[in-house]
Amino acid sequence: MKISARNSLKGTVKAVHEGAVNTEVVLEVAPGVEVVSIITKESAASLGISEGKEAYAVIKASNVILAVD
Repeated sequence: MKISARNSLKGTVKAVHEGAVNTEVVLEVAPGVEVVSIITKESAASLGISEGKEAYAVIKASNVILAVD
C-alpha cells in the first residue's frame, strides 16, 4: 500500500458497531491504545471490516491540537 498521508497506524479491529447509516470501528494500535473511526456502512462492507482483522488508521490533518490538565 502506498499513500501520501504521513500518519498511518496499523492495528487490529477490536469492535465494530453498526448504525443505521454509519459504522463505528475501534482499532487497537497498541495494547490499551485505541483509535475510533466512523465510516459509512457501505465503506465498512467494501473493506470487509470485521473484528480481529488488521487495518490501518490513516490520519490526514493540517493541525494536531494538544491539551494538558
